[in-house]
Amino acid sequence: MRSTIIGKAAIIGNNVHIGNFTTIENDVIIGDNTWVGNGVSILNGSRIGESCQIHSNAVLAGNPQDLKYDNERTFLEIGDFTVIREFVTINKGTKSKGKTRIGENNLIMASAHIGHDCFIGNNCVVGFNVGMAGEVIVNDWANISGFTAIHQFSTIGKHSMISGMSRVVKDVPPYVLAAREPLTYAGLNIVGLKRRGFELCKIKELKDIYRIIFQEKRNVSSALELIVDQFEQTEERDVILNFIKESSRGIIKGNSF
Repeated sequence: MRSTIIGKAAIIGNNVHIGNFTTIENDVIIGDNTWVGNGVSILNGSRIGESCQIHSNAVLAGNPQDLKYDNERTFLEIGDFTVIREFVTINKGTKSKGKTRIGENNLIMASAHIGHDCFIGNNCVVGFNVGMAGEVIVNDWANISGFTAIHQFSTIGKHSMISGMSRVVKDVPPYVLAAREPLTYAGLNIVGLKRRGFELCKIKELKDIYRIIFQEKRNVSSALELIVDQFEQTEERDVILNFIKESSRGIIKGNSF
């Protein structure tokens, strides 16, 4: 290794590869079998799991780009088997949540930015050049396509997909495909759901639920009441109902067809 700096207090697991010109500060933990490329900056507060890949010129646990940040000790946690590609920047948390959390088995593509106090679940894809402001929540299996900009405090539902170059200013419910400008419901994330083993009867249930929410020109409260009356209780039904009830920013609009 040439010109690589590793803090004396850093905890580095077994079989970890560290490339040239990489800096690892003191308050860092890196799990076994993780691969770190060239020119990476892994800064104080980083907690990286096992079997991750951190590609060239990524910057992890940089200080939050938040004027309220006052150098409090906070963290960035990255779960096992997560891949972080070139030039990705991920800020650590503020006193709001204390950490930014990236779960397991995620792919964060090149040049994406993830702001302070974001929570990303497991098995997610964050596309190239996605810009994610602070305190965004991305649930499991979400797929966010390239060049998408996500407003702070937004929530992205599980198994959803957002089309490229989107502007996310409202919450995106689970299982849906969100597209167009302004961002709207464009149907279910059919391809993703089939890949995850959702049966056709379950996909039909989801379509019927979202038809009431987005295509029957009801207000949200009456649509939710009708869903409770007409649909048997299932995990997926309740995930949708709870997501919408708990949305603080409101959900995206429906389509016109």
